[in-house]
Parts: sequence; C-alpha cells; structure tokens
Amino acid sequence: MFAKSINEYQKNKMQGLHKILNEITLLTTDIETNYPELYRSLDENPMTLPISQHPYMDKIVMQEYLESLKQLLEHYLDEHKSNS
Repeated sequence: MFAKSINEYQKNKMQGLHKILNEITLLTTDIETNYPELYRSLDENPMTLPISQHPYMDKIVMQEYLESLKQLLEHYLDEHKSNS
C-alpha cells in the first residue's frame, strides 16, 4: 500500500512538471512567433542561464522559469503599449 502511494505521488508530480513544461513550450512558441525581437533576448534572461555546471531542474525551478517568461512578456507588452 505504501509503495502504491509513493508511485501515485511520483505520477502526480511528473504530471505537474509535464503540464509546466507544456506551458513553457506554448509560451516560448508564442513569443517566437509573435514577438521575435523579444524571443532573441531570451538567451540573455538570467533565468535561462544556469549558475552551476549541473543545475537541478525540478517542478519549482520550472514554475519559476515559467513565471519569469510570463513577466517578461507582460513587461514587453506594457512597454510597447505605452510607446504606441
């Protein structure tokens, strides 16, 4: 029974990570397609540059990265809306 609970927990954890990765993919594809000038700057985003040689990527780190992409796009849109 305990092993089943652990397996279920790991399955849910992976599904959550998979959902976040899908959102990241959709958002970066949207940025690449609709905002190519912003897409080029993603390489300069500190969240995309690992600090250690072997960075640990888990659900929390990926969620933080997703949020940073959303904020970057929101800031870009706000900046360009006010310049229009």
